[in-house]
Amino acid sequence: MTQSVIRVSDLRDVTPDRPTFLAIGSFDGVHRGHQSLLREMVQAARAAGCRAAVLTFFPHPRRVIQNLTTPYYITTLEDRVSLLAESGIDLIITQPFTEQVRRTRAAEFVEQLCQYLNLRALWGGNFALGYQREGDLPFLQRLGAEKGFEVHVVPALVTWAGELVSSSRVRRGLQAGDMEDVNGCLGRPFHLSGVVIEGDKRGRTIGVPTANLQTWEEQLLPANGVYATVARIGDKRYLAATNIGVRPTVSGKKKTVEAHLLDFEGDLYHQSLTLEFWHFIRSEQKFDSLDALKAQIQTDIIRVRELLQKDSQM
Repeated sequence: MTQSVIRVSDLRDVTPDRPTFLAIGSFDGVHRGHQSLLREMVQAARAAGCRAAVLTFFPHPRRVIQNLTTPYYITTLEDRVSLLAESGIDLIITQPFTEQVRRTRAAEFVEQLCQYLNLRALWGGNFALGYQREGDLPFLQRLGAEKGFEVHVVPALVTWAGELVSSSRVRRGLQAGDMEDVNGCLGRPFHLSGVVIEGDKRGRTIGVPTANLQTWEEQLLPANGVYATVARIGDKRYLAATNIGVRPTVSGKKKTVEAHLLDFEGDLYHQSLTLEFWHFIRSEQKFDSLDALKAQIQTDIIRVRELLQKDSQM
């Protein structure tokens, strides 16, 4: 995040010392559609001499309202904040979506926006604020006329490969392992970040040591299988063959994310690691023997080099 960005965890912590253009949304993934809306709002805010702000809810309202318990998020909250900051936003509000917030009436919520933000313009796509989504576009336009703010609706017109970009589409792509579609919608490679933890060290016994990545349990992982990835450790980058799954050949049960970094030697335990997912190579499968698994891994490594060096990722 750039130093000029202010981040607060509650709307009530904002000082209304500057007129504000505000975008409200979950912004999970901060995909091309989100990026387009934010660019347009930031440009308008700059032209008007106003602050550009984002209010993003966490946890995701759908996760609370529908009581979702399975992994759902495309990005962690910290990654979301960093990506929003890259859009030129001046203020980011990571508003907790509690039961109290859920039951806040639309008029009351808008009153809070005006009180704490000195609201001049409200931006979004599919507008519906407040309890039971009662604050629809006509409602907000009426309040805006009364309280002195404009309402800007940016239609969902950003497409990739002929279809509209959306967070739902990105989630479907992840569940299918379609990294080309996922990355096309995001405008960047999907990534997982975490700390390298100790595994069973079985990879070392077959000459293919792996880094076992501890990921956020609520983040949606790509489909089980082997991927051509790029591993980032600080400012260094390595090609990597990454497996997501339960390792059926060695009777694994727990789902893991394990990366074999090509041309790397050293100890990664307890270090922070980020994996960029570029290509799906194959589905996870059970082999008849460790020798068969080892042979397939060598084939996978060759494929990783072919795909990523051809893409000039390294």
